[in-house]
Amino acid sequence: MQEAQTHAGVGSRVQHALYGPGVIVGVRYAQYLVTFQNSGTQEIDKTDPKFEVLVAENVTPEIETTSQVEKSLLKILRLWADTTEIVPLGDRWQGGTLILQPADPQQKSKELPIDTFFHKIVMLRDRLRVLEQQINSHKGLSDEDKVSLQQYITRIYGSLTTFNVLFKDREHWFVGEKGSRAD
Repeated sequence: MQEAQTHAGVGSRVQHALYGPGVIVGVRYAQYLVTFQNSGTQEIDKTDPKFEVLVAENVTPEIETTSQVEKSLLKILRLWADTTEIVPLGDRWQGGTLILQPADPQQKSKELPIDTFFHKIVMLRDRLRVLEQQINSHKGLSDEDKVSLQQYITRIYGSLTTFNVLFKDREHWFVGEKGSRAD
């Protein structure tokens, strides 16, 4: 008797050498549908050597139906919606102050702790990622609309690369068009 092949289910956390960390949002016969933090939703072949399941959830010998995928995806989004990744500020900026100095010397400058400013930048990045995931999973948008909106988000990331100097680790940086993969 042959042992049934099991499949990592929706909600499993994964890692891909090219796309980075992600979550399985759909299970197909030969592929997983994965939403990656930095690359949106991609179909990944189950035998891809660059693909690794880190934490398997909902392991099953069967392939899920669309309604099960939808329920699982909504559960994942609700669970992750309030979760923020801990992103460290670069060591040289710890305890620093951001000073906004107006050109008019009669006007008062504004001082802001760099860590407060950095926290707002990280929150902006996290909200862009959620927006990106919502666009990619939206049923009312055509693929063309999704690609168009995704291009705007990529450009926004590119505009924010100036703030990469604040991040301690390069893995947390904003990546625009030059750093994204070509299709």
